[in-house]
Amino acid sequence: MSTAVLEAPRADAVNPALGLLVLARAAAEHGATQSEIVRDLAPYVGHKLAPAAWRDAAAKAVASFAAQGLASVVRNRVELTDAGRDVVQKELGGRQLPRAWGEIRDVRLIARALGMEGEALARLKRLAKPDGLRAAILQRAFGLKIRGAASAARLRQALAVVALERAFGNTLKGSVGTRTGLSAKAGRLLAGQLSRKPRDFGTDSRLVAALAAEQVGAFQTDADALRTAILRNFVAQSFGTVSEPVSRSELEARREAQRSDDRQPVEERGTVVAMPGAQRPRPLAANRPSLEGFAETVRKAASSCAEGWPGNRKAFISHVWDIIREQHPEWGITDIEFKAMLAEAHRTGHVVLAGADLKDKKNLKALQDSAVAYKNAVLHFVRVDNE
Repeated sequence: MSTAVLEAPRADAVNPALGLLVLARAAAEHGATQSEIVRDLAPYVGHKLAPAAWRDAAAKAVASFAAQGLASVVRNRVELTDAGRDVVQKELGGRQLPRAWGEIRDVRLIARALGMEGEALARLKRLAKPDGLRAAILQRAFGLKIRGAASAARLRQALAVVALERAFGNTLKGSVGTRTGLSAKAGRLLAGQLSRKPRDFGTDSRLVAALAAEQVGAFQTDADALRTAILRNFVAQSFGTVSEPVSRSELEARREAQRSDDRQPVEERGTVVAMPGAQRPRPLAANRPSLEGFAETVRKAASSCAEGWPGNRKAFISHVWDIIREQHPEWGITDIEFKAMLAEAHRTGHVVLAGADLKDKKNLKALQDSAVAYKNAVLHFVRVDNE
C-alpha cells in the first residue's frame, strides 16, 4: 500500500502530521473512538487548530483513511486495517508497533519527530525514560557524538566542547576532541553559555534538563512537557512553521486567533527545531577570533599589564580580560568563555599560564577573579615572553 497519504498533501488532503497522529492513535490495541482520538491528540494540535476545527479535521482524517482502506469505523471505534498498520509501521521505522498507545507515542512518535526512527531499537527504548529523552534532544540539536548511554556528565563534557568551538567561531571543529581539560564546574559553566539565560545550573542533570527544554520550547523540564513540545513542533512544521512558546494565560486566547498564522520559520539544527528565542543572540562567527588570533591578542594584552622581572613577567588573567573586553567588544564573549578559550590556548601551547606561588592578600581579589581551574591545577597568570 502506498504511503502517499502521509506525504506532502494536496490542498484538500489530510495534513501529513495530523494524519500520522490519528493513524498512530488508532494503531493501539482495540483502536480508539473518535472522541478518544480528539481528546488524546488535542495537546499536540491545539496551537494550530481551535477545538472545533480540530474535531472537524480529525473526523475528515478518519473518513479519508476509511475511504482509502487504511481504517475501519465500527460503532464510532476506529481500528486500522492491515494496510493501515503497514503504513504506520513504515512511517515509524518499519518495526512492529507496540500495543499500547503510550508506548507508541512516547517512543515511536517521538523518534519520528526527532528523525530517529531508523535508530537501533535499544536506543529508541531510551526515549521512554526522561534522561534518555533529554539526551536524544541534545544529541540531535547540537550534533553530539556519544557512544553508548549518554550520562549527564558525558553530555556536559560534549556540550562544553560545543560551547568552546562556538567561542572560537567554530574554527576548532574536531580539534578539541571530547574533553576541554576544564574542571566539572568550569565545564558546566561553559556549557551553560549555550543557554538562553547563561548561569550556573549547579549540577550536570539540571544543565541537561534545562537545555533540552529550551531546545524544544518546553515550559517545564519533565518528560511529559518535552514530549508535548516535540509533537507540537512536529505538527507545526507540517503547517510550514514552528510553534512559538507562549504563556499558559496566552494559549487559550491565541487558539481562536490562529487561523491566520504569521509566525516566521526559524532555522533547524539537525532534526530538532530551534525555537524562537531558544538561543540568545550570538555574534557572527566571522567576529569571533581564531585560536591563533586569540592567542596573539592575549599575549599583547598580557605584555601591556605584566608585572615582575625579566624572565618572570606575568599578568593577572583578570587584568588581561579587562583589556580584551574593552578592545574587542565585537567578539561578544563572556568572561566564562574567555577563560575556557584561554585554557584551550594553554593546552595547545599558544600561550603559557601559571598558578600563584605566594598569595599576597593585597592581590587577593585579582587572584580570585583570575582563577582558571584546568585539570588538577588552578591558574592565575599569563606568562609573558622575555622582551
